[in-house]
Amino acid sequence: MSDPFLDAAIAEAELGLAEGGIPIGSVLVYEGRIIGRGHNRRVQKGSATLHGEMDALENAGRHPARVYRESTIYTTLSPCSMCSGAIALYGIPRVIVGENVTFLGEEDWLRSKGVQLDVVNDARCIELMRKFIAARPELWNEDIGV
Repeated sequence: MSDPFLDAAIAEAELGLAEGGIPIGSVLVYEGRIIGRGHNRRVQKGSATLHGEMDALENAGRHPARVYRESTIYTTLSPCSMCSGAIALYGIPRVIVGENVTFLGEEDWLRSKGVQLDVVNDARCIELMRKFIAARPELWNEDIGV
């Protein structure tokens, strides 16, 4: 049975790829509904920081701290240092990770901050990233700072 929130994050990743960007998507969920959705738009916006999780947080808009502390963020790929920092900063207590096979982010660090991570290694997420990394290794390396 698929998770509708992970499905929404994957749809965001696919949208990013269709726009010529990097296929990583994310949604922020509060009280059983999506309050922010986004995808990596570094290429599309010429941005240094607009990863999927950052875009979802930005698109969620401004909320009281309590909202973040009661939310779950879904991301198609293991969160990088920057996105992990934002998750910790806002006190988001739970992260659902679509996959960590093609890239292992700061999962141990997030756990050390008390964040619950559920890694599902969804085949769709893995395939999206494998195909993208094979097709655009230079763009992928730029995205992760290599």
